[in-house]
Amino acid sequence: MRKITIFTAAAAALLAAAATAHAGSLGRPCTAAPASRWLPLEELQAKIEAQGYKVQKAKLKNACGELYTIDKSGSRVELFVDPTSGQIVGQL
Repeated sequence: MRKITIFTAAAAALLAAAATAHAGSLGRPCTAAPASRWLPLEELQAKIEAQGYKVQKAKLKNACGELYTIDKSGSRVELFVDPTSGQIVGQL
């Protein structure tokens, strides 16, 4: 029982550290350009779909487009997109 508790605590600590690292690295803005220069959300979606992703949900947050997608292999992928160009700058 003690081994299970230690293993569970260690696993939880590793997962928390990984989640913090992802949140910190992707929490930065994707662009410094003003919102007036951003593409419409529909155009960002179209650019991503042209690359073979199926967009399920999209939003703009922290000067980044966040698109929840399915890739060509059927895996779920969260994409972070520069709202001025539609360029993918990160993914989870």
